[in-house]
Amino acid sequence: SAPEQDTTREKLRRLLHEGRLDGRFVEIEKTEVRSGPMVEIFSSAGMEDMGLNVKDMLGNLFPQKKKKRRVRVPEAMEILVEEEAQRLVDMEKVTKTAIERVEQSGIIFLDEIDKIVGDDGTHGPDVSREGVQRDLLPIVEGSTVSTRYGMVRTDHILFIAAGAFSATKPSDLIPELQGRFPIRVELNSLGRDEFIRILTEPHNALVKQYTEMMATEGVRITFTEDAIAAIAETATLVNDRMENIGARRLYTIMESLLDEISFDAPEMRGQEVVIDGDYVADQLDEIVEDEDLSRYIL
Repeated sequence: SAPEQDTTREKLRRLLHEGRLDGRFVEIEKTEVRSGPMVEIFSSAGMEDMGLNVKDMLGNLFPQKKKKRRVRVPEAMEILVEEEAQRLVDMEKVTKTAIERVEQSGIIFLDEIDKIVGDDGTHGPDVSREGVQRDLLPIVEGSTVSTRYGMVRTDHILFIAAGAFSATKPSDLIPELQGRFPIRVELNSLGRDEFIRILTEPHNALVKQYTEMMATEGVRITFTEDAIAAIAETATLVNDRMENIGARRLYTIMESLLDEISFDAPEMRGQEVVIDGDYVADQLDEIVEDEDLSRYIL
């Protein structure tokens, strides 16, 4: 009868909340999406929706299928909660909200913008570079862009551009594009003090990465303060003498510094290695002094 069913349901609900059913197995139906063949469509501008339409058509050919699974109660709860949560998501509302946030609070960072700057010539690749700048111009100054999620207005989006401009200068950009970036900030090159902080302060700093990597081979590595200072000095010196690639120089220097230890690590299990200033000098001074070696190794 109905009262007895309600009583049983309440009893099961209480046992479930108390965790006394966690060890029981139940059989549930889980919706599985059958994956069809991968299809990628390269469409022209304004036809981004084609990719989604093809996906919908293939979805009819490969419909969803329910599969029975026998799992423990906690896992069954997770599966049911995930499926119900997916049913509650209104993707149209999510897409509309996302577009509104992009239009009103979006930030677009154009890195390496100096790579689309040509010299005074008007032939060869310089023509295409100027064409890229002219393609960017209407987007930066404000226009309506067609995306696979709908039309997006860029009038209130903040655009930030950055570049090293080692072989060119910002004034080499076409005048119209220069006018769309009224605020200019020039950053100083990284120096010894900044390199020391980069080597030690971040959660995944290079010194910590190499220490943990060698620990997996059973080798304990310790970097002294004078070693870190010497590495930073070397990075600054090489950047000044050759192309200044910033903090990326630390990767090549650390690789050259620990090359021998990394190679011999399997035979050094259980040993402790202290990297000090003298060790850094022994490993790197000869390479740094020889510009030809530095150019290809560091």
